[in-house]
Amino acid sequence: MHFEKSKKLNHFSTGIFAALDEKKSELMKSGRKIYNLSVGTPDFVPPKHIMDAVVEACREPANYKYSLVDTEEMLMAVKDYYADRYKTEIDISEITGVHGTQEGMGHLGMAMLNPGDYVLLPDPGYPIFEAGSYLGGAEIYYYPLLKENDFLPVIEEVPEDILKKTKYMVLSYPSNPVGAAAPKSMYEKMIKYAKEYGFFIINDNAYSDIIFDGREGFSFLSIPGAKEVGVEFFSLSKSFNVTGFRISFCVGNKSIVDALKLLRSQYDFGMSYPVQKVAVAALRGPRDSVVEQCKTYQKRRDALLGGLRKYGWDVPDSQGTMFVWLPVPEGYSSSTFCETLMDKAGVIGTPGTAFGPMGEGYIRFALVLPEDELAEIADIIGQSNIL
Repeated sequence: MHFEKSKKLNHFSTGIFAALDEKKSELMKSGRKIYNLSVGTPDFVPPKHIMDAVVEACREPANYKYSLVDTEEMLMAVKDYYADRYKTEIDISEITGVHGTQEGMGHLGMAMLNPGDYVLLPDPGYPIFEAGSYLGGAEIYYYPLLKENDFLPVIEEVPEDILKKTKYMVLSYPSNPVGAAAPKSMYEKMIKYAKEYGFFIINDNAYSDIIFDGREGFSFLSIPGAKEVGVEFFSLSKSFNVTGFRISFCVGNKSIVDALKLLRSQYDFGMSYPVQKVAVAALRGPRDSVVEQCKTYQKRRDALLGGLRKYGWDVPDSQGTMFVWLPVPEGYSSSTFCETLMDKAGVIGTPGTAFGPMGEGYIRFALVLPEDELAEIADIIGQSNIL
């Protein structure tokens, strides 16, 4: 007997990353050397004090029980981190742990939205923004991120009748996929609009520690008035290279945090005690490795993009994140360029259309290989006659 899945699932596909992985496997079976720059999994080793915290926590039998709630130890570590790193005061009642921003953002739509609500989402944008809004039953209005606007939102172009029906707007800077950073003045403007039209702001703060050329990595909540109108997801994954532990926090407006807590209380038994110990070790430990890692990412950016420019590919520098967002050469679409790149150079990138229609004409590379290998990849691409 055939099982018919929920109609909701017809909205989703396995995704571009699964298709790219399948193509990668085919090429590897044929003996080709492959350079995979499609997925943003850091290749750095977690700091030793974090790995030691894992070992120590796993030796304690009590840590194998249901955790049920966030420990006060972890919540205080988040509070103190915000005070020190972002000069921002947060109460522990304004924090909840989630199993990664992917999960938190996905469920936030279910906790906040009702049919008929609108959400404002970036295009290009990370796919979970759309998925969470869809699962919450909302109507979606996409605001375009365009090169001529420095990939920043132009909220003045959103129709007023949409703004009046909007429940929340998602912001994400430094931005995956476009690699743009935003000034504080942009957030100040969005907070002003949120107060005027009565909507909330959801900020994805995953990359404030990977930001280049002397720019400041800051928290949305450090902007006056932010906590009145929103929350942010604060992730440890990319800063501390603990992606597999899925450690993130929803921080800010208490009414939103409480709604997410209530939803999650129905199906979750909490972040495990060992993982909470990892979070504490990261938040209370030294941050020199985070600073050095950011410098390394910038060197990788320069090696790859500087190398590509030598061959005439006019590519702009990213301003932050572990990604670069590049216009594809003339004569290609995003998908045809990705296919040609794999076939002729063995390099796997992600077509910009994986992040929305406005991603057409772009490709995203992840800076997940050492500097010398990225310089080599630039030479391979340049010498392949693709450009």
